[in-house]
Amino acid sequence: MNTPQSNGETAVHRVLLTREGLAQLQSEYDELSKVKRPDAVRRLSDARDLGDLSENSEYAAAKQDLAFIDGRISELEEILHGAKVITSHGKKQVDVGCKVTLHTNGKKDVFHLVGEWEADPLQKKISHESPLGKALMGKKVGDKVEVEAPAGKLTYKILDIE
Repeated sequence: MNTPQSNGETAVHRVLLTREGLAQLQSEYDELSKVKRPDAVRRLSDARDLGDLSENSEYAAAKQDLAFIDGRISELEEILHGAKVITSHGKKQVDVGCKVTLHTNGKKDVFHLVGEWEADPLQKKISHESPLGKALMGKKVGDKVEVEAPAGKLTYKILDIE
């Protein structure tokens, strides 16, 4: 995605990734381009050889699978091309790539702040673009942040930054 600059130039939107996130996306790209796409092309070719394409459900399914794989490969190429790998700048303030220990409602949780493509709330990986991620960015140990949640406003205290 391009964003306009005041001087008329365009700046490419940089996708922020941790080293682990970059490796996962690269692995998915390799799997799709080297294994799944060739398999889908072979399936499509085999289905085409079966004859009448208008009534060939295998051909339609193979064609749809190939289109999906090609779309994902294209998306991954764009992400990987524009990715910026985040390196930790120390433990003084919250930034992408940090693990943050928070205290709220009598319990502690550790969240890993990641780029939007790596976010996985079930694994406590939150995007720096999420409401909690935005509230935490730039904060220090001891700071409190308030986040609006569906259940109401939640207050988090930062206990540790790794």
